[in-house]
Amino acid sequence: MEFNHADLFEGLADAIGDRVAVVCGVPADDGTPGTYVRMTYTELDAHANRLAHHLESAGVAAGQHVGVQLYNGIEYIATVLAALKIRAVPINVNYRYVESELLYLYRDSDIVALVHDVEFADRVAATAQRAPALRHLISVGGVSVGGISVGGTSGGTAAVAYEEALAAQPATRGFPARSGDDLYIIYTGGTTGMPKGVMWRNEDLFMGFGGGNPYGEPRATPQEVIEHARNAGPMVMMAAPPLMHGAAQMATFIAWWMGSTIVYTRRFDAALVLHAIEHEKVLTLNITGDAMAIPLADELAAGEYDLSSLMVISSTGAILSGSVRARLQGLLPNTMILDNFGSSESGYTASGVEGSTPESGLRYRPNNDRLAVLDESLKPVEPGSGDIGQVAKRGHIAFGYYNDAGKTARTFPEVDGVRWLLTGDVATVEADGTIAIFGRGSQCINTGGEKVFPEEVEAVLKGHPEVFDVVVTGIADDRFGSRVAAVIQPYGEAPAAEELDRHCRGRLSGYKVPRTYAFVDQVKRSPAGKADYRWAREVAERSARG
Repeated sequence: MEFNHADLFEGLADAIGDRVAVVCGVPADDGTPGTYVRMTYTELDAHANRLAHHLESAGVAAGQHVGVQLYNGIEYIATVLAALKIRAVPINVNYRYVESELLYLYRDSDIVALVHDVEFADRVAATAQRAPALRHLISVGGVSVGGISVGGTSGGTAAVAYEEALAAQPATRGFPARSGDDLYIIYTGGTTGMPKGVMWRNEDLFMGFGGGNPYGEPRATPQEVIEHARNAGPMVMMAAPPLMHGAAQMATFIAWWMGSTIVYTRRFDAALVLHAIEHEKVLTLNITGDAMAIPLADELAAGEYDLSSLMVISSTGAILSGSVRARLQGLLPNTMILDNFGSSESGYTASGVEGSTPESGLRYRPNNDRLAVLDESLKPVEPGSGDIGQVAKRGHIAFGYYNDAGKTARTFPEVDGVRWLLTGDVATVEADGTIAIFGRGSQCINTGGEKVFPEEVEAVLKGHPEVFDVVVTGIADDRFGSRVAAVIQPYGEAPAAEELDRHCRGRLSGYKVPRTYAFVDQVKRSPAGKADYRWAREVAERSARG
């Protein structure tokens, strides 16, 4: 056994097979809580074995890529496991993508097979034949979708129904030996462009996301992971984001390495998430920033739920603004709320210092000496100097971007024989070693020579009682080069610009206050809660033109 995700899961299936590995809430047709589908470690292992053998029978070989275009469910994580079992590579496909975006991802990732929900059949049918490598489709739900074919405009193969694919295969293993060097790819959605596939070695991915022990030192051997899981009391953990986001995939594996049960809902809905926490007695909940925290807080305030089991809420992938965090904490006074710093490229990196918020300044305490702030010469910033640099990490990190050597070279430079990941986060190091983060350098707005980080302005605006969500961006300005603009989704009627201006000026320097406000019915975000800054800039520019 190696530090390989398929090896480790099979070890758990052998050691704690009768424990429940996964639960997924599937709503009824009217949107109310419906049924909860569950599988033990043994059952999920057998399920994934059948799918893995089917992929082998379809010609999927080690190192080839298998797309997963599914809502949350047992089929999603079973497909990930099935690919890993045969040393293939699972590729997460954003289920919100339209045809042009899907075609880009299908081609960029070189997927040879695709497992998709029947809800997406029309988009798949319109796109699959133009992806040269894609030759096999499996449809989940309903019946076999004969109208979809791959392999060119003629002679294509119809999609196989998921249940049919499983029924024809054995539940036993019998797979080739695997390695800690096996590839794992997470496609991460950019805020300004098309996504890129982040490439990891399995062992680095395991270590980068907790090493089987998120509360201490990584496990020393794979066998130690299995023994600790065997001896641990069963816990129930929940991932609220979609599995097409790397955070939910990693939350799943972290739960399993602890011998726990992971809970999903098919899609994010605050009421269904809270019902699942109550129904399954969830201990820890993983969310993605304000985009999930706000509707959860609204639903908590409006409904009645027994959340006495919930001890921890952890936000990853997006930072909680102080006002939203305070509101959620007030509704759940006995629950610990954590902000964790990390990314698809870096893994888990650090936890927020108590009292740290975007409004007051984001501050993180590194959990090891592999995190640093490097200046423009890629030298460490001296603690307490006030010098500005970029957050960087070494050690167990991703090693590059699939099909993008240029971006790989820029993001993963080697300095004195050490390979670093440059995260893009602009920061300084305080005298006690705490890292103070200002924001993403790529989104920084230069207005008249002054630098404005959108995250700080967004956090202040979210503190206004009539602002539900907001994205701040820079647009062209004849005098200052760029001006600060805010795209706002109000709770109801849009507040007056003068009112928002007064709110901001009491909390921000004058040059940080938005000079343009645009109001929308809904702020555009990815399923993982990430802001779409390119969209926001287009909306703000239209508003400025009148």
